[in-house]
Amino acid sequence: MSLTDPAHLTAKLIRCPSVTPIEGGALVLLEELLGKAGFVCTRADRGEVSNLFARWGDKGHPRTFGFNGHTDVVPLGDEAAWTMPPFGAEEKDGFMYGRGATDMKSGVAAFAAAAIDFVQSTPPEGAVILTITGDEEGESVDGTTALLDYMATEGEAMTACLVGEPTCPDQMGEMIKIGRRGSLTARFTVVGIQGHSAYPHRANNPLNAMVRLMDQLASHELDQGTDHFDASTLAVVTIDTGNTATNVIPAQVTSAVNIRFNDAHSGASLTRWLQEETAKIATEFDLQINVDVKVSGESFITPPGPLSDLVAAAVEAECGVKPTLSTTGGTSDARFVKNHCPVVEFGLVGRTMHQVDERVEVAQIHQLKAVYSRILTNFFS
Repeated sequence: MSLTDPAHLTAKLIRCPSVTPIEGGALVLLEELLGKAGFVCTRADRGEVSNLFARWGDKGHPRTFGFNGHTDVVPLGDEAAWTMPPFGAEEKDGFMYGRGATDMKSGVAAFAAAAIDFVQSTPPEGAVILTITGDEEGESVDGTTALLDYMATEGEAMTACLVGEPTCPDQMGEMIKIGRRGSLTARFTVVGIQGHSAYPHRANNPLNAMVRLMDQLASHELDQGTDHFDASTLAVVTIDTGNTATNVIPAQVTSAVNIRFNDAHSGASLTRWLQEETAKIATEFDLQINVDVKVSGESFITPPGPLSDLVAAAVEAECGVKPTLSTTGGTSDARFVKNHCPVVEFGLVGRTMHQVDERVEVAQIHQLKAVYSRILTNFFS
């Protein structure tokens, strides 16, 4: 049996221009490859989003290991600034260049290659499931959630899952994610009375209220961290009036804040706090302030235990590094998988993800496949 080359597969995936929500041929390629290896493949598409579910082994087996990942990528940015073709997968000095090289076509290629070789060389007593979406970099409403909805409808289930996102800041093997902070965005609109800046008493300046509100929120200490999480953070990300004149008090101002929160909070508790603070400022300045809150994910943690031990042992064996168990960084689709089964994340060094000239060290793709292969072997042993 010839082994599946994860670097070759990464290159083929990079050459698929799959900018969210365009499928670009990436899932078609994987479906064909996995189908030939004996996986039962189903497209769980929803809306404009393409999703792939693939299972080897018996449906509903109580010992089922799952991988989750995405083939969609962020836009190129300034294409003229790229020194290598963004969908070329060209190699230079041991690196492969292209959009998605790090985030996360290499991760998908590594776990697909590991799964194919594992079930063909040592067919396990159990099942292996791959859930791959084309909507992780976008709104994420029709991606992994659609796959999980499909699984629930069809009676499919994973015992444990590994998300192949890049998790290592600088060195291969240094970090496993066992949880993620929650993410909340709040948008505020203050409606005042427009007027001449020389006669402020004849107007009601919405900026005064907005600046006070933003200062109150940004100055507030949400917490000092918890057992597995750093302190929650709130960032003011925009304040806008659309006003280009210096002699006009605007009629309206909008702003937004983003909160990354730990397990001391929930989206609901933070929403209540934001509404209370907003109401105080609205009363103080006698102005109407509207607040619209969107929670894109709650904080979660998979407590250290059998799954993190399994992954950590494989990482240390293949990378020679004892990984840190972390909850740092942004959000990922693990926030959806955690409602289905225990989930952790492990993948490559992510320093160039979303950047111009995104690239991956080719040797690390092979190393990542080796980690995933060892995880499968040990899980089913």
